[in-house]
Amino acid sequence: MTAPQTPPDGQPSEVPHPSDPGPDAAPAGGGPERARELREGALIALLVALSGALLGVLWAWLAPRIPLVADTHNVYLKNTEGEEAIGADGTFVLLGLAFGVVTAAAVFYFRRRGGIPLVVSLVVGGLLGAGLGWLVGMWLGPTSDVVAHARQVGPGVVFDGPLRLQAKGALLAWPIASMLTLLALVGLFGPRDPEPEWPDWSDRPQQESHHEPQQESHHEPRQESQQEPPAGG
Repeated sequence: MTAPQTPPDGQPSEVPHPSDPGPDAAPAGGGPERARELREGALIALLVALSGALLGVLWAWLAPRIPLVADTHNVYLKNTEGEEAIGADGTFVLLGLAFGVVTAAAVFYFRRRGGIPLVVSLVVGGLLGAGLGWLVGMWLGPTSDVVAHARQVGPGVVFDGPLRLQAKGALLAWPIASMLTLLALVGLFGPRDPEPEWPDWSDRPQQESHHEPQQESHHEPRQESQQEPPAGG
């Protein structure tokens, strides 16, 4: 154990305090980089959610209508075996999948990388966009007041029923498609981590073979000197 050296000219020694961060220490919480990722994630989620208005317009335009007919007392389905209600749900699911793929591809095109903030922003934005599209589609579609609509058109006249989403699980089509598309694009075209450099062991056997004769040459004179009889004996 050696004694601590005294600095020249009687200057006090500078001992780093355990609580003092080093010059290369990263700031707590990620610092500006983490704040920038959060801002970008919030902006992406907002833009994706606003694009849900376009989904609502397309859903109200492409979804099949449900024909209704009324008499003087009740409102009935014109075709009791029709699949228009299921067709409306299927149209919403297909549009959600398409919007999920397009938004994820657009985000990856501008960012060229993945990461948890991007995935979370796409999932949250897709879920909000699907909800906004659902509301916009119902607002643009036929009125939900079926009784008032039936009275307006009169008995025996066919009119369109309200646009409704029967299967609420269709709202998950957009965020799921966004997440899977982004993960696939990152796996196929994302940046690759550098491969680790493995040490080259090809020269090690040659080096060991060079060291072995040197060790034997040092021991041989010692053995001969021990076998020589003492002088004058």
